[in-house]
Amino acid sequence: MSKLLQSYDMNGTPLANRVLMAPMTRSRAKNTVPDEKTALYYRQRAGAGLIVTEGSQISTEGTGYLFTPGIHTPEQIKAWKEVTNGVHEEGGKIFIQIWHVGRISHISLQANGLAPVSSVDVPAHGCTCYAYDESGEPGAVPLSTPRALTTTDIVRVTSDFVTAAQNSMEAGFDGIEIHGANGYLFEQFINAGCNTRTDEYGGSTMNRLRFVLDAVDAMAAAIGNNRVGIRLAPYGRLHDMHSFPDEENTWLTLAEKLSERDLAYVHLSDQESLCNAAIPKDFVKKFRQAYKGTLVLAGSLTQESAEELVNSGVADLAGFGRPFISNPDLVERFRKNRPLTPFDPATFYGGGDLGYVDYPPYNDSMNDDLDAAARA
Repeated sequence: MSKLLQSYDMNGTPLANRVLMAPMTRSRAKNTVPDEKTALYYRQRAGAGLIVTEGSQISTEGTGYLFTPGIHTPEQIKAWKEVTNGVHEEGGKIFIQIWHVGRISHISLQANGLAPVSSVDVPAHGCTCYAYDESGEPGAVPLSTPRALTTTDIVRVTSDFVTAAQNSMEAGFDGIEIHGANGYLFEQFINAGCNTRTDEYGGSTMNRLRFVLDAVDAMAAAIGNNRVGIRLAPYGRLHDMHSFPDEENTWLTLAEKLSERDLAYVHLSDQESLCNAAIPKDFVKKFRQAYKGTLVLAGSLTQESAEELVNSGVADLAGFGRPFISNPDLVERFRKNRPLTPFDPATFYGGGDLGYVDYPPYNDSMNDDLDAAARA
């Protein structure tokens, strides 16, 4: 049997296979609270070795998109319990991705219309978020100019992350994944092309890594290091992230420091399909050498490329995103060499059941339809 489909011990969390369902924003949480369709959506995909949920904000301040779920109110915690119960009843494991978008936000999403926050007071050039426009209608709007977090603010945001991690345990999750990628708050500190601070959170490599490492330590102390994972996007360019001279050293230093912390995993996201910013192949091998724990790789993988990564030892788990949208039984299809149903990008964000919970598992009658779709 393929190694990809074999069980795996993820630092004390037993996984049925090495296929990870990557976090994907679906924008279907009205009033930031998951509902019964959210629970059904994840239950349908519980055959993954590990599910990582869509990004869930740790606070109102951390919000950058309408209709994304949170993990900071009693209503949200209660609703997430239905999700985790459903996945566990199917024999699955589920982590929640917790995030703070930083400057990728708009005043209409912030309490009392305050400015979003970031490492600096510079907006992300040419970027938008999903918020309310001047007419009060949902849509893509230009980002508001952020204010730079003070050192006191950073302590407060770290505390918000800790509370979110504790709330996640109360909601029944098996662990958390910290969103440290895609140009959101932590990367706004890590990336020297963005972070021009002159205090202890800017300048040197370790200063730029201070915030994320302190936050990781605080969450690990609160819920256990083996329940904490983190997603990173080395060489990512989403949301106005730029190259900088210390780039490779920054990511490899972070790999070494995270390796010392014996976490659940580190999840690397290759953004080639999102913004033509691929992780150099030789860099992945360097990261693998620097980071000794469970390593996840995600980014436009196929079953074949995932098996190659796992069999070679470059990665321990392989992350799949969009294929899970249209193939809730993705692992079973891999196991039985069944064709995949194509996904429809038009239904990725927002809406109702269409493109969300209406994709069926494979049955033999699908063969002709899938063959026809492949030829089209």
